[in-house]
Amino acid sequence: MTGRKGIKMFYAIAILVALIDQISKYLIRSYLHIGETASLWGIELTHYENSGMARSLFQGYARLFGIAAVIFVAAVLYYRRTGQLKGLILNCSLGFLVGGAVGNAIDRLLFGQVTDFLVSRSGKGILNFADHAIEAGVLLLILHGVIQFTRKHFIKRKFS
Repeated sequence: MTGRKGIKMFYAIAILVALIDQISKYLIRSYLHIGETASLWGIELTHYENSGMARSLFQGYARLFGIAAVIFVAAVLYYRRTGQLKGLILNCSLGFLVGGAVGNAIDRLLFGQVTDFLVSRSGKGILNFADHAIEAGVLLLILHGVIQFTRKHFIKRKFS
C-alpha cells in the first residue's frame, strides 16, 4: 500500500487518533474531578492535569511543548508533500505521531496543560490516548528503520 492509499492511511490514523484523544479527554474533564479515580471495564482512570511533559518533567512549559508539536506536525506535512516519506509502515507511524502530537498540542495551547487519565498497569504513570498513539508511532518508526536497514544491507547483497 503506497501512493494515495498510504496518504489516506496517514490522514485517517492522524484524524482518528486526535478525535478519540480529544473526546476521551473531554469526557474525563466532564465526569471526573482532578485526582478522582474510577474504573471502566477494568481500566483504572485517574484524572490528572500535567503542565509539563512525560512523567511530569518540566512543569509549566506546556505551551512551549504545544508550539514544538505544531512545528513537528508542520515538518511532517511538509516532507510528506515533497514525497520523501513513503511506505505503509512509515505512513502509519507518522499518522500515530501526528495524531498524538495534535491531540496533546490542543490541550497545551488551549488549557496550558494536558489531561491524563490512563493509569499504567505498572503504576508508574498516568497517560492519555495521544501518549499511547505516540508510543505506537515510535515503535512503528523503529520497525520501519529495521526493515529499511535489512533491505539495504542484507536483501540486495543476497541477490547481487
